[in-house]
Amino acid sequence: MKILNKRQILDAFDADAVTLLLKQGFIAYSQQQVQQPPVQHFLFEQAAGDCCIKSAWLEGDEQFVVKVSSGFYRNPTQGLASNQGLMMAFSAQTGEPQALLLDEGWLTALRTALAGRIAAELCAPADIPAIGIVGCGMQAQLQLQQLKNQISCREVWVWGRNELALDTFRRQAEAEGFRVQTTQDAAELARHCRLIVTTTPSREPILRAADIQPGTHITAVGADAHGKQELTADLVARADVLLVDALAQCADYGEIATAYRQGLLKSTPLVELGTALARGIKVRNDDQQITLADLTGLAIQDVQIVKGILARV
Repeated sequence: MKILNKRQILDAFDADAVTLLLKQGFIAYSQQQVQQPPVQHFLFEQAAGDCCIKSAWLEGDEQFVVKVSSGFYRNPTQGLASNQGLMMAFSAQTGEPQALLLDEGWLTALRTALAGRIAAELCAPADIPAIGIVGCGMQAQLQLQQLKNQISCREVWVWGRNELALDTFRRQAEAEGFRVQTTQDAAELARHCRLIVTTTPSREPILRAADIQPGTHITAVGADAHGKQELTADLVARADVLLVDALAQCADYGEIATAYRQGLLKSTPLVELGTALARGIKVRNDDQQITLADLTGLAIQDVQIVKGILARV
């Protein structure tokens, strides 16, 4: 059995190759070619933490993958990373363990950021005066890095609750060639930006319908478990088109879940990411539409990124 540490994994990571694999995985999922059991969720309220266990098999593959991923959001105050995890690959012929990837949560973070890049490819408006990033942690940084490969805009607004974290994000983004404004007012960010990515574990909405300008695309990646919500239900309902990674999963606990349960989305087109990719068309019909991508994270993404890493080691 191969055992890979974080350094070996990151050295083998190829963003473009993995992006292609992820697209293939999303398409296979929407075409019902993936076995993907329900996600197991743990919530540790006393420690401000959560953990999920995801697993999947792309039918016909020689391997299936099981992933454990956790987020403990007070960890940075103790000098620890907020995210942790590992992935395990097993033979789909014998069940034998084939690889243990001790990625410390990085593969989950990277495949999420690449899904954001794919969503922007499908939904971003042509005119983007500024990119808005809600949150200033590792996922926020990775989303911006991946958008750099997709979007020519280099103006950025970033929202956060902590001034020190905002300043750290600003300096890192400026080192990547971006011009950055920081704010603790999410409405101010939304006034300036037409492409917004929300990356926080918030359990109360940060952005509201009145904040969003016509022609804005929002990629929401924070609501990956019950109780998490970054957008108000009326903002979700205001979207002209909703792109979801998995309709059943998003309706259960994604960013659209509250509006979906309240019956606010009956007239809103909901398109699965894999369906949009298979059709080869953009989700956005014109630059005045508000579009929203709800990315809850699929185990098929873990299968595909593991496949990409193991092909290069």
